[in-house]
Amino acid sequence: MSVDYEERVDFARLRDYRLARAKASLDASECGAFLLFDFYNIRYTTQTWIGGALGDKMSRYALLTRSEDAPYLWDFGSAVRHHQLYSNWLPDDNCRPGMLGLRGGVAPSAGLMETAVREIKGLLEDAGVADLPVGMDIVEPPFLFEMQRQGLKVVDCQQLMLDARQIKSQDEIMLLSQAAAMVDGVYQDIVEILKPGIRENQIVAHASKRLYEMGSDQVEAINAISGERCNPHPHNFTDRLIRPGDQAFFDIIHSYNGYRTCYYRTFGVGSSTPSQRDAYTKAREWMDASIEMIKPGVSTAQVAEVWPKAEEFGFDNELAAFGLQFGHGLGLGLHERPIISRLNSMKEPVELQEGMVFALETYCPASDGFSAARIEEEVVVTANGPQVLTLFPAQELFVANQY
Repeated sequence: MSVDYEERVDFARLRDYRLARAKASLDASECGAFLLFDFYNIRYTTQTWIGGALGDKMSRYALLTRSEDAPYLWDFGSAVRHHQLYSNWLPDDNCRPGMLGLRGGVAPSAGLMETAVREIKGLLEDAGVADLPVGMDIVEPPFLFEMQRQGLKVVDCQQLMLDARQIKSQDEIMLLSQAAAMVDGVYQDIVEILKPGIRENQIVAHASKRLYEMGSDQVEAINAISGERCNPHPHNFTDRLIRPGDQAFFDIIHSYNGYRTCYYRTFGVGSSTPSQRDAYTKAREWMDASIEMIKPGVSTAQVAEVWPKAEEFGFDNELAAFGLQFGHGLGLGLHERPIISRLNSMKEPVELQEGMVFALETYCPASDGFSAARIEEEVVVTANGPQVLTLFPAQELFVANQY
């Protein structure tokens, strides 16, 4: 929350920072404009948001040109009128109704895409950049074909937008910290209700309710995994009844003012076994070793190197084990830069920079053949080393409602 008597998040400063980063990326590129369909790039540049149900429908889009100070935004129906009333950093004429077909629900032959591209091309001509390439992040094939048919050269700008988004401002870090604080509280709730007889989906329901009560704007996913489901990691939840002695782990992915968490914790239910505790100790050692590496100038290859190879914990290769010993940038998107793993970081390492924020994840299967430990910490790269945002205790295996 924001108050008048303490400096917390300055949303005007946040908006200015994000747009300036995107504009700088555009100006340094070969492009005359960026045409953005990625929901997170749209929010980053226009500072607008509407319901998550439209996030995969490819009907919202934004145009950022070299010569215009503010982006253009095409949005869904009455949301345009809402932006004109409340998003006063955008000129009214820059907020326009748009509809391209809802991922094929309206066929391209209806002409919506043709009309939209003609409007976009006119704006590019007005801005004097129609002869330069147009950078696009994601696109439906019929829209791409229509851009090309009308003589526009399209190139990729997702890499450029991810470059812009990877260094977080003080306001972004504050929002990421606040989002993590909400999950801290949810884990306190979970350990109080984590008893035999409760189902995985009941825990997911309770966690979702608490997050929305605390102000979450999107609960993207919650993994709830227990007992024999822990190994191999299925990345989901079911209606399984939790039993005495289970090892159980959870991942809570939600956003506060757009900024996401990815936050695993592992628990014993009532008791724990030596096998479960040994697995947890190994996962914690791998986690601590990677956190210790976090400082400006270190490469992502050096971080990935401290984690075990896939073959050392039961997998044939790094592709089969991807996402288990893993790091990923956090921000408006769940998987931003840098992506850290043995799969990619050894080939194309990225240098850590002050202001990066990412999640580090480790996983260790237990010797009993079915239990496993999963730990995740969110980390800010600072000049003085790592700052951990995820504060629910995780140095040792936490046994909930111990017998």
